[in-house]
Amino acid sequence: MKRTRLFGSNRNLKLLMLALVALGATGLGIAAYATNLLRTLDLNTMNSRFAIRGNQRPHPNILLVNINDTSLSQIPQQWPFPRAIDGKVINNIAAQHPKAIAFDVQFSQQSSQGQKDEVAFLNALGNANGRIVLSWTVTDPSNGDVQLFGLAQTQKALRQAGVQPGMGLFPDEPGGFDREMEYSINKLDTFAVVTAGVATGHQIKPFSGKRWIDFAGPAGTFPSVSFAQAYYGTTTGTSTGPKLPSNTYTGKIVVIGATAPVLLDIHPTPTDPGMPGPEVQANAIATVLGGFPLSSVPGWIDVLLIVVLGVAVPLASIWVRPAISIGIAVLLGIVFAIFVQLMFNAGWVVSFVYPLGALVLAAVGALAVQLVTEAFERIRTVDLFARFVPEDVVDEVLKSADGLRLGGIQREGTVMFTDLRGFTSFSESLTPAQVIEVLNHYLSEMSDAILDNGGTLVAYMGDGIFAVFGAPLEQPDHADRALRTAREMLETRLPRFNEWIRSQGLGDGFRMGIGLNSGRVMSGHVGSERRVEYAAVGDTTNTASRIEGLTKGTPHQLLLSDSTREALVQPAEDLVFVDEVDIRGRVSRMKLWGLNESAPPSPAPAEAAQTTA
Repeated sequence: MKRTRLFGSNRNLKLLMLALVALGATGLGIAAYATNLLRTLDLNTMNSRFAIRGNQRPHPNILLVNINDTSLSQIPQQWPFPRAIDGKVINNIAAQHPKAIAFDVQFSQQSSQGQKDEVAFLNALGNANGRIVLSWTVTDPSNGDVQLFGLAQTQKALRQAGVQPGMGLFPDEPGGFDREMEYSINKLDTFAVVTAGVATGHQIKPFSGKRWIDFAGPAGTFPSVSFAQAYYGTTTGTSTGPKLPSNTYTGKIVVIGATAPVLLDIHPTPTDPGMPGPEVQANAIATVLGGFPLSSVPGWIDVLLIVVLGVAVPLASIWVRPAISIGIAVLLGIVFAIFVQLMFNAGWVVSFVYPLGALVLAAVGALAVQLVTEAFERIRTVDLFARFVPEDVVDEVLKSADGLRLGGIQREGTVMFTDLRGFTSFSESLTPAQVIEVLNHYLSEMSDAILDNGGTLVAYMGDGIFAVFGAPLEQPDHADRALRTAREMLETRLPRFNEWIRSQGLGDGFRMGIGLNSGRVMSGHVGSERRVEYAAVGDTTNTASRIEGLTKGTPHQLLLSDSTREALVQPAEDLVFVDEVDIRGRVSRMKLWGLNESAPPSPAPAEAAQTTA
């Protein structure tokens, strides 16, 4: 009883375990999200999002002046160039009235060419009319002051001199990637923020935290000229080439910086593993000018996605099989990935790893629960069904299309009912313990005969037995199996049981009544969650029971219907026609057959039929 109740509560156990899986998956996902446990992995998905989105049109008013390998070879002086060369480039660009000149090169150290060289550079800064932005990466931690040519300078003094200082660093990211920017670092506004403010003529509104850089594409996306071209003012980058157009820099934000690999200003970004620093700055400037097109969604949306994906598969697993639940998980993962990308294309950054991680954990957990509970269900089926049929039949049932559920199925089969004659009056003279012992001995003998011949033991009814051949598994020779079982009962099992009765001093033994009928049999598990058993119902079953009843008081211990005789694969030559009788519940009379047995005279089956009716 305890075992039946244990298996009867299997569904409740499954619901509890699935609820725990959903709770665990969402809890772990939210905890990881709150602690940034998988932030590196989540940030790395940005690379794929940019790649899928594809290259974007760069800002039309940003122009790069690249200190590239060509410039290093065309300008005769060695790097770092004399400040006078940098000053001449500034003068050439300023003459065409750009919106801003952002020089992404450090001028913290004194010039190797002496003070005169520095003065030439300072004069060029003055000629830029306040449109020049210089980059620093180090500031005084106490007040934000910077070094210019080895001398400490306050930011206020630089601005008064027409120089706008900007912090050239980006926030530290795992793997050294440049993905985000801040408004200020180490008490100095960042290079991109300052440059955008100079270009627009007003200060950029301060913001807190980090903002995503909206990269337009890989290195080379922004238009550029070489530093040598800017220095010589020619299209070839030499002093003898054709001059650059007079509007090359007009109205532009000109970003000057080192792009030659040898100068080591190369950074990994989501769109390029080796993007030169000035192009990173150009993307950051364009991002500020564009009003920060990429924004992270509010945190509660990420948490909601974690919860939804962490709960979806366990919830679906209540009703669907493991293979389908895995399919649902895969489909949800694909839909979520598409959703994340579409949101990115629309300017929203959704956390990808944490919700997907919750989905994976939930899917694996739900699959484990389903497999475990299905294993319990299989054990339950074996436990229940092995009482009725041989073990090899149980294995075949579990492999069949009906599987574990065994709903109603209909088969051509043969139903058997047996009864031990006179057992009720016999048991009145025995103690309860003796009655049970005798009954168990008898039922064991007859049950083994049924199971050994591939029959399904449906039920015990006191000293009676209800069995079926050909269900739940189809058996073309079901009638032969039933007749063979009846012979074994009468010729071997019953004599052996009677011999045991006599050895116990309990009497001379018993006779049996066996009824067989063939036809369509409906079978399956019936009952409730707490109590379930196998049943075979229908007209074939009812008729078999009544045929067994006709054996009472007759010389025949076995009676079988004409349908059973006709269903035999191997005809039985020793069957004898007994009578054609009326069976309650049937319109036409039924022919009955039996074995040629010797027994004391008794009423004819027809008379018995009238009595039972």
